[in-house]
Amino acid sequence: MISPHLQTRLSSIARSVSSGGSHLNISFEFFPPKSEEMELSLWNSIRRLEGLNPSFVSVTYGAGGSTRERTHRTVKRILDETALKPAAHLTCVEASREEVDEVIREYWDAGVRHIVALRGDPPTGLADGQYTPRADGYQNATELTQAIKRIADFEVSVGVYPEKHPQSPSLDFDLDVLRQKVDAGATRGISQFFFEPETYLRFRDAVADAGIEIELTPGIMPVTNFKGLKRMAAACEAHVPNWLAELFDGLDDDAETRKLLASAVAVEQVLELEREGVTNFHFYTLNRAELVYSICRVLGVKEAVI
Repeated sequence: MISPHLQTRLSSIARSVSSGGSHLNISFEFFPPKSEEMELSLWNSIRRLEGLNPSFVSVTYGAGGSTRERTHRTVKRILDETALKPAAHLTCVEASREEVDEVIREYWDAGVRHIVALRGDPPTGLADGQYTPRADGYQNATELTQAIKRIADFEVSVGVYPEKHPQSPSLDFDLDVLRQKVDAGATRGISQFFFEPETYLRFRDAVADAGIEIELTPGIMPVTNFKGLKRMAAACEAHVPNWLAELFDGLDDDAETRKLLASAVAVEQVLELEREGVTNFHFYTLNRAELVYSICRVLGVKEAVI
């Protein structure tokens, strides 16, 4: 059932649009395509969402630099063919400092001015389950951020984890790491996805209480494939609440209902965070535009009038 608050918000969309639109700042994440068909789908999505005037759009970077060329090509095309501001993801796992520095310089020379600095996922199948960084590589996202800022004056965003990083011993440890990233030059933290707004708000308050000054942006993951979501959540140890599982139960063959529910869940999530003063939101699009577009429209984000 749609909440009274959401009903009120829906009825006010027209007023919001006519008075200048939403005050929310949105951004989108895409991943580099693996085939011509996927490239067409990606660019259809980019064109569909471009008009919503996002603050930036990020493009992911595969483990060990596996998508280096595809990520660079996608980011460069966004720069050349759209009015969007791309943020290139960059990881340091399984790469030497020299290799990473080369990528950083390539982005600056191409006109990119924003990098999302992440350590990256360790290789799968490690014998003892423990990852040891390369001796000639950057050890973590803090060192990577330092390198980026040393090479050029990029804007640097980093990852934050409201439920703590899966390899972290505690949230306090995560806060210490975040402080180091900020000291290295990071100015924005983009969160891992979550589904309980209270989880993010507790994290936001913990960051503030620790005296860490950084712009925080919650990551919003619209759910259409619940089984796929469970796999992603297990990989990053994100909590999937029982109410969400019950909501999607029995809908494996009902894509349209799943989309409606996904939109309602995401809108409710954003509205609850907005009531608590959150205005920046980063949407994980999975390279599909229609659902994210409809969510943004419900939230009063309209296409810019040219």
